[in-house]
Amino acid sequence: MSEASNNAGSPWQSWPLDREIVLSRLIDAPRDIVYAAWSDPEQIQQWFGPEGMEIETHEINLTQGGRWRFDMVTTDGMRYSNRMVFLSLEAPAFIEVEHGTDQDDDPGRFRMLVTFDEQSNGKTVVTLRQMHPSKEQREGAIGFGAVEYGGQTLDKLARHVAKVAR
Repeated sequence: MSEASNNAGSPWQSWPLDREIVLSRLIDAPRDIVYAAWSDPEQIQQWFGPEGMEIETHEINLTQGGRWRFDMVTTDGMRYSNRMVFLSLEAPAFIEVEHGTDQDDDPGRFRMLVTFDEQSNGKTVVTLRQMHPSKEQREGAIGFGAVEYGGQTLDKLARHVAKVAR
C-alpha cells in the first residue's frame, strides 16, 4: 500500500497545520473541576485573559449556541472587545468556540477548541487549539502576542483552579 493511499481520508492529510496555534498546560486538579472553571459563568470571568487584564462582561451564556460578549481592559484603560460563540460543549471533555471581536462577521475571528484530558494521577492536561482561517491571520495573532497571552491565561487558570480545588 502506498503512503498516499495509506493516509486516504485522514483529517491530518489536508488539515492546514500552519494555521494553528496550540498551547497546553498540566493543571494540578481533576478534569471536572478544570472543565467547570471554563464552563461556569462566575468562574471564567475571574481568571480568563492575560496578566493585567480585567474582564467586563456585557452578556454571558456558556451553553451551545450561547455567547459571551466582554471587554478585556488593561490597567491603563485600553479596551479590547471580544465575542465567543459556543459551538459545542461536551462535559468534561471539550469546549469549542468561535472567538473574535464583538462585531458581526468579524474577519479576524477564529475557531478555538479546548480539550480536558484527565491523567491517572488526577491532574488534567488542558490543550487550547486556535484554528485561524489563514496562515497570515495566524502569523498576525502570533505577532500580537497570542502565544504569550495564551500562556498567561493558562497560568491564571491554574492559579484559579488551585484555589477552587483546596
